Amino acid sequence: MSIQTALSISAQIDALCDNNPIIPVITVDQAEDILPLARALQAGGVSVLEITLRSAAALDAIRLAKQELEGIHIGAGTVVNTAQLDEVLAAGAEFIVTPGLSHELLRAAKERNIPFLPGVATVSEIIMGLDAGFDRFKFFPAEAAGGLPFVKSLQGPFSQVRFCPTGGIGLHNFQDYLKQANVMAVGGSWIVPNDAVKNHDWQRITTLTQETVALLGR
Repeated sequence: MSIQTALSISAQIDALCDNNPIIPVITVDQAEDILPLARALQAGGVSVLEITLRSAAALDAIRLAKQELEGIHIGAGTVVNTAQLDEVLAAGAEFIVTPGLSHELLRAAKERNIPFLPGVATVSEIIMGLDAGFDRFKFFPAEAAGGLPFVKSLQGPFSQVRFCPTGGIGLHNFQDYLKQANVMAVGGSWIVPNDAVKNHDWQRITTLTQETVALLGR
């Protein structure tokens, strides 16, 4: 199912997250690994993926995933400037995640009307994002930047804002975050451990994903 670009950016993000509250943060060193990796996640019940620009293979992995995979939404993460934004969109990314925000990135994302999760770690950054017309954010690095107490404290002054905490999220705490009314999803790499990806242990990834999804109680 494609994302309807006629929707507001917030509505597009909500459409992605409402039925997919766990977004794996993926780094692949070989582009072709994305196909069995994504299928392993899909078999476990996760169909929204964030491929980070932390490796030279990222753009090729996004292109390959968009060409070969069905029923999976492919996003790009660790996007830090407008040049990268345009590169990942050209490769086929359906949504964009950044570790932080800038006026240039906010303006470019709004002009392109794409699902966009700018990263924030402070109240001032949230206000900057709101001023630009955004009210859906990646909270990063979540645990290092105040964790669950900080997220809870934002509910009062920013009741219209929803977050995707990422950074230090794992099996031990993801449920606590998802219980918060202002948390729409969580991001993390615990269901795609580096050694499993490098060893092509796709069954382990499926099992980890199934175990995590089962805890959602859906």
